[in-house]
Amino acid sequence: MQDLNAVMFQAAQAFKKYRNFSGKQKAIFLRAIAEEIEVIGRELIDIAMQETNLPEGRLIGERGRTIFQLKMFADLLDEGSWVEARIDSANLSRQPIPKVDIRKMLVPMGTVAVFGASNFPFAYSTAGGDTASALAAGCPVVVKGHPAHARTSAMVAEAIFRAAERTGMPQGVFAHLDGGEGFEIGNALVMHPETEGVGFTGSFGGGKALYDLANKRVDPIPVFSEMGSVNPVILMPEKLKQEAENVAMICANSITLGVGQFCTNPGLIFGIENQDLERFLRVLSAEIEKISPSTMLNEGIFKNYEDKKTIALSQEGVKTESVSKIEKTAQTQGMPTIASVSADIFLKNPKLHQEVFGPYSLVIKCKDEAQLLEALSHLEGQLTATLMATENELQANEELVDTLKNLSGRLNFNNVPTGVEVCFAMQHGGPFPACTDARFTSVGPDSIKRWVRPASYQSFPDTLLPDELKHNNPLNIWRMVDNAFVK
Repeated sequence: MQDLNAVMFQAAQAFKKYRNFSGKQKAIFLRAIAEEIEVIGRELIDIAMQETNLPEGRLIGERGRTIFQLKMFADLLDEGSWVEARIDSANLSRQPIPKVDIRKMLVPMGTVAVFGASNFPFAYSTAGGDTASALAAGCPVVVKGHPAHARTSAMVAEAIFRAAERTGMPQGVFAHLDGGEGFEIGNALVMHPETEGVGFTGSFGGGKALYDLANKRVDPIPVFSEMGSVNPVILMPEKLKQEAENVAMICANSITLGVGQFCTNPGLIFGIENQDLERFLRVLSAEIEKISPSTMLNEGIFKNYEDKKTIALSQEGVKTESVSKIEKTAQTQGMPTIASVSADIFLKNPKLHQEVFGPYSLVIKCKDEAQLLEALSHLEGQLTATLMATENELQANEELVDTLKNLSGRLNFNNVPTGVEVCFAMQHGGPFPACTDARFTSVGPDSIKRWVRPASYQSFPDTLLPDELKHNNPLNIWRMVDNAFVK
């Protein structure tokens, strides 16, 4: 592990300098990374297509999102108020005890280890949201590249190295490790004493293993693992009576988007048994039959999909409703599939609650709203929950809405869960096991808060304080001073 030790030592040395860089300096670095990725051009897309089987349009869009994220964090740094500066001025005449001057802000934690995701070679990988947010926070980043797109990851890493060099960043502010298929380098990275935080997007098994490992350290560190979800969709009777066909079509598109290889894929659909639910199921089945199978990211993901789908379909009481009628043209293409089961059986069989990562969804038929609530109460934490309902049904079902809110990080109304907007209001995270810490998001500007901690300065001379905490603030940022926001 000598090479890893050298990398981590260099990152630790870089942190001593980088943590004190101004927001403007870090913003210049992030914008330079975006520019260097753009400069690579068509070659990057071609390599990613070869490695991931993802289509050109999807990869161009994802590269655009990655560039947008980098620029978004640069804008956040330019504005500056994200550090949440708080100033409580001294009041020495207060009785019976004088009040001292106390000031607080968010400061970076240290070196962050980032594990690239298999299904997002750009936006959740080498220069993705974890890396961008950690660098914005003032933390050096060590990326463990994903073997499913090793060449793509290496090309993006080179872009970050070029950006660091031309913007005068300290050596070691970014590093890229190619650990291959094994777990040895990743485990060593989590256990290294210089690692202060971990970002992971992927399977429950992988994310939970890293979390458990980090908690075995002498000094446990936070692991922010986003580990997937079945993203329940609830179909209310009045909504189906009015729009069963339309709801079925948008659900079919969401289930099969990207060959179902999204953590927000709607894997479970709940409805109350009646003729409108059957009408929905007929239309959904007909739509699924018309959707062509597509090549999945890699052979391992395809095999996992087939294995888990086979297990789910073989459970007692599960009925296969529809499979794509279009023949496969390649071995690793995932066949879109819909199945159904009664809520009675669903409640008794936890195997049916598990994620099947791919173009598959299970429709659960409930006797009434009471059984629907009972079924939802047996689900684990989710990234999203979706309610297809009329406004009247929304208002009349406060307990259902409250149940879904407590179950998930993002609650959708008449909207599919696939598609994650990158913005301040986005919460991409949820109660365990969707994530290891439901208090944080891995998407949007607020994701920077995973890599910082609050630090207070008591009775410091104004000249020795960080600029963000000085009374004569030279940064022109919003701060809270004596319980009022000022610039």
